[in-house]
Amino acid sequence: MKINEKNLCLFATTPPYDFEGFLNKRGEVNKAFQRRYFVLKGNLLFYFEKKYDKEPLGLIIVEGCTIELSEESDQYCFEIAFNGNRTYVLSADSQEVMESWMKALTCAGYEYKKLVVAELQRQLDEIESLRNSKLLYQMFSSNQLKNS
Repeated sequence: MKINEKNLCLFATTPPYDFEGFLNKRGEVNKAFQRRYFVLKGNLLFYFEKKYDKEPLGLIIVEGCTIELSEESDQYCFEIAFNGNRTYVLSADSQEVMESWMKALTCAGYEYKKLVVAELQRQLDEIESLRNSKLLYQMFSSNQLKNS
C-alpha cells in the first residue's frame, strides 16, 4: 500500500481520535524523556512535539507488539515492545492516565479486535441456539396439548 505523507498528516490531525493526550517518550538516541502529544487512531499512534502541530514527529503502528509496565525507575512508565525490535518507553503523569493509555493501546490492534468479534459471534450463536431451543420447546408443547 502506498501512503501519501500529506494524507497521513491530515488523517493524524483530524478528529475523532480514539485516545489522545500528553505522554513523555524516552528517546532512542537521547535517553532523556521528551514531552510529546500522542494521538491514537485505530492502530496508528502518532506523536507530535506540540498539541496543535500539523505534522507528527513520528508514527508507531500498534500491531505485533505488547503493552506492558516498564521496569524503568520513573513512575507511571509503560512500554510498547516489539519482539526483537525497538521498545518504546512512555511515561504518564498519573497512574490513571497510564492505565487508560495501556488499555487503549491494548485494544487498538487488529488481533484484539478479531478476538472481540469472535467472542461477539460466539454470544450471538449462543443466543440464536437458545432461541431455537425455546421455539422447538414451544412447538413441542403446543403439539402435546393438541394431541391430548
